[in-house]
Amino acid sequence: MKNTRQFLEDLLAPAGITINGVAPWDIQVHDERFFKQVLRQKTLGLGEAYMKRWWDCRQLDVMIYRLLSSGIESKVELNLRDQLRLLASLLFNLQRRGRSRKSVHHHYDLGNDLFFSFLDEYNQYSCGYFDGTDDLDQAQQNKLELICRKLNLAKGERLLDIGCGWGGLAKYAAENFHCEVTAVNISQEQLVHARNICKGLPVIVKECDYRAVEDRFDKIVSVGMFEHVGHKNYRAFMKVAHRCLEDDGIFLLHTIGGNRSMRNCDPWICKYIFHNSVLPSPLQLSRAMEGLFMMEDWHNLGPHYDKTLLAWNTRFQQAWPRLQKKYDSTFKRMWEYYLLTCAGAFRARSIQVWQIVMTKVDIATPQPQCRFAGTSKPAVKHEEENAMALSTE
Repeated sequence: MKNTRQFLEDLLAPAGITINGVAPWDIQVHDERFFKQVLRQKTLGLGEAYMKRWWDCRQLDVMIYRLLSSGIESKVELNLRDQLRLLASLLFNLQRRGRSRKSVHHHYDLGNDLFFSFLDEYNQYSCGYFDGTDDLDQAQQNKLELICRKLNLAKGERLLDIGCGWGGLAKYAAENFHCEVTAVNISQEQLVHARNICKGLPVIVKECDYRAVEDRFDKIVSVGMFEHVGHKNYRAFMKVAHRCLEDDGIFLLHTIGGNRSMRNCDPWICKYIFHNSVLPSPLQLSRAMEGLFMMEDWHNLGPHYDKTLLAWNTRFQQAWPRLQKKYDSTFKRMWEYYLLTCAGAFRARSIQVWQIVMTKVDIATPQPQCRFAGTSKPAVKHEEENAMALSTE
């Protein structure tokens, strides 16, 4: 045990992290089994040991930030289990239609009570845009506004929302930009809520895999869904978007991404949070879109996801007294570990989040305006625009 502990202490030292130290980012070990499990199972073992209460850390996000910033990933070799998972992702399409539904059900159908306890009023389960604000609700409205403006949405246009979540973007676009929205998803819990909040609006919410979409649209958007597509399907996804987009249309892809091309995701995230997820790299995305789309703008919002995740964790902790009637303490530790370690990863710039605006290649489409000085618009402004739009109908 002494040699095992010493090895870990030496590995953590460059990050300024001490076992049972006094700094808030130091690891406090409660069970000696922690050392062997982490050495044997790497990130999977670290996360599972946290869920078992074998260790704690007062500032978990800072600890992960320090670890990743120290370059620890390059110093830790894959174990046999990791290698087998990588081989499976290379040989098989882990995101084919049947498996995709199971993966979505595992996470997104956990229960709306859980997600709505920490999300904003539009239930955006993706990065907010903290443009001139520290408030999560305003940041998410900023994000919705930014997306709609990048798409140059106009009254009467047909918008396809691939992976529409709980319908917040579809509702926002229909109410504020007067477009007709087709929103597709395969999560049952999300579909029910999306249909409820979009009643009375020109929004059609369909249970539909993205590969089955056939209609044509003026604009297409996909937010926080591409992470579930899988490297074997990137090109197929782009072909679907290309087929469904009008020649003069605009496609906006909002996705988390990685700095290097990967075939699988972190073992702990894949097992406990997002089954069979994988983050695309710039190279993988550019190869998938080549010959189909012209890249008009590539906007990195990574630092905003750090703030988003910290805000979610604060709200989750505040909501826990009522959530604990349904979810146990192990789930609580799993969820806070997920939110805080991801915040640390974004802060370390180990992972990113991108908004990529595309138009069809070889089509003389005017370059869309993609960057704006500000995104938030006062509610009264939207009311005035709504009134003007109605007066012209």
